[in-house]
Amino acid sequence: MDAAKYIWMNGEFKAWEDAQTHVLSHTLHYGNGVIEGTKAYKTAKGYAIFRLNDHTKRLKESAKMTLIDIPYTIGEMNQAQIELIRKNEFTGDNVYIRPFAFLGYGVMGVYHKQAPVETVMAAWEWGAYLGEEGLKKGIRLKIASMSRPANTSNMGKAKATANYLNSQMAKFEAIECGYDEALLLDDQGYVAEASGACFFIVKDGELISPPNDNSLASITQKTVIEMAGKMGIKVSRRRISREEVYVADEAFLTGTAAEITPIRDVDARIIGTGSRGEITEKIQSAYFDIVFGRNPEYEHYLTYI
Repeated sequence: MDAAKYIWMNGEFKAWEDAQTHVLSHTLHYGNGVIEGTKAYKTAKGYAIFRLNDHTKRLKESAKMTLIDIPYTIGEMNQAQIELIRKNEFTGDNVYIRPFAFLGYGVMGVYHKQAPVETVMAAWEWGAYLGEEGLKKGIRLKIASMSRPANTSNMGKAKATANYLNSQMAKFEAIECGYDEALLLDDQGYVAEASGACFFIVKDGELISPPNDNSLASITQKTVIEMAGKMGIKVSRRRISREEVYVADEAFLTGTAAEITPIRDVDARIIGTGSRGEITEKIQSAYFDIVFGRNPEYEHYLTYI
């Protein structure tokens, strides 16, 4: 990780190395915390944060789901992220922002009501999550042996830290088996999401993505669906079986970190031509035009620094 100069923590900016917490912080032991992933891109007008308010709003909603009372408004946290980008004086093409809230030091035991809430905004320069080559040529995907937890045992709509143990184990399995990323099915055997991104397939010119029944409602996924509609591409939200994935014409992942990452094979089955597909490339190109400020139609999604 490339260290930056400052981290915003509980209302003040601290030097990167001074933003620390106690080893007996509640979240470290019991897993209840919430995170966001937001990105700022270097446009012709300077850095611009993509869909800042949507991401910060989702952080507050995740916190409400998991009974964490963040003591800052959405507006206050938006401003903290803007100032964080300014103070760190970044120079790269894109900056990843990690807003999060967790339960700090003060009480021990599963019941967390008296645990203090810590709120943090960090940012650092971070390249393509799945590699620059992956953006161009596509990645290899493995369907994980474990499933995405059902709604009866988990809150998949919350971007909660505890949810990512499932993702972490799935991704470790995929990489150890020679793949780049994991795809998780739900408890009924239908596609849920990747370890940290949403999933799309293209079949006969139609763009298909599974419903967010027990997975995170992705902001990037919503953006892609909006873009595709305006580009005249038919979009469906429905269940996708494992078998449908194998015979798709194209497939790709979406997410703040993953952006638009093509998939070239799944479980050793070549998808389409085994490289970035035509529709995927169109969507990828259009997405980068939006986040880098080259499409005025979507400029309302950008918060310039």
